[in-house]
Amino acid sequence: MMQSSLFAIKSFAVQSDPCAGLHVAIIMDGNGRWATQRGLPRIAGHRAGGAAARRVVEHALEMGIRCLTLYAFSSDNWRRPVLEVHRIFWLLRAFLRLERERLRKRGVRLQAIGRRDRLPKVLLSEIHEAEEATAGGRCLNVRVALDYSSRDAITRAAMRASSKVCDSSELSAEMLGQMLAEELKAGNGDVDLLIRTGGEKRLSDFLLWESAYAELLFTDRMWPDFDAADLEAALEEFRHRERRFGGIPEASAQFAEQLAGGAE
Repeated sequence: MMQSSLFAIKSFAVQSDPCAGLHVAIIMDGNGRWATQRGLPRIAGHRAGGAAARRVVEHALEMGIRCLTLYAFSSDNWRRPVLEVHRIFWLLRAFLRLERERLRKRGVRLQAIGRRDRLPKVLLSEIHEAEEATAGGRCLNVRVALDYSSRDAITRAAMRASSKVCDSSELSAEMLGQMLAEELKAGNGDVDLLIRTGGEKRLSDFLLWESAYAELLFTDRMWPDFDAADLEAALEEFRHRERRFGGIPEASAQFAEQLAGGAE
């Protein structure tokens, strides 16, 4: 019992370490409404949204963010008009083609998460080339969520995890939880700060497992207008929040000292 309690305290300390770099996730919402408010076609909003993504990636590098996960196309977005979906994919292809070399030089690793079996082959080709070109990046990991559903990701991760165990009777809840965490986080850790632009206040099936203890920040700013100052303001808000992970920091520290004293 003492060992498990000490492990919980150590885990708390690791999660709270500000030197480890942050994992920031963003639901980039409001492109279409931004365009409609200006009397522009929706694709103009998506194009402006791509420019906003470029700005945020640049500033994330400067601010020492470790991992940046951007929600670009959810599995629910297939319900949109076919022409809009095609244009979004065209913009994504252009972004990957134009940005991969610049990202490589800046030490940015680019990855796509989500389903790939339903994406167009030409887009898959650009994804593969961008991932290959930037595989050596160590300064920032940028993950772009495409055809992504967190519920689907958790379901598929559970299937992969259970298939690795020969005898299902050997699979405990703790084992399954650890295997799921390894599958879903893939070395990127939990989300520290989740931002949603566009005024809506919901997670929309995005990184549900990884965001269990994330700080949530919702802003009315439409994604095309989101800039470096907005990211800085979000990080400043994050710094002023007390993250307890279900515990009380002072009590946990005292208990840890008592355990350490008892071990001697």
